[in-house]
Amino acid sequence: MNEDKAPDIVLTLEIDDPALADRLTALLGGVAGLRLAAPGEQAAATVVARDPRSMPEDIALTQRELDVLALMAEGASNKMIARRLSISVHTVKFHVGSLLDKLDATGRTDAVAHAARRGVIEL
Repeated sequence: MNEDKAPDIVLTLEIDDPALADRLTALLGGVAGLRLAAPGEQAAATVVARDPRSMPEDIALTQRELDVLALMAEGASNKMIARRLSISVHTVKFHVGSLLDKLDATGRTDAVAHAARRGVIEL
């Protein structure tokens, strides 16, 4: 009987921390049915881990703006964001306006999309 073996899932790693990349490479190397891509090889999936403190140099967001942005990405309203961060709705509106300016966005959804494309947040 000739059993067809399922092809390996080819995976790439894009990880900023070399120590973490080495650990994951070692761990994933022993997983049956999974193979790390050779340099230049097309992969079926990519594992991405970025240092959350690093963001594009042309976008300088404060920690509070990042907090507001993360909640915006979850679909939270200004009132919900205010409650979660224990700040006033007025302060949330200020931060949202600042985010729209810094991300050159036309609205909340656009700001989240711009931030995700630029690597500021991950969805």
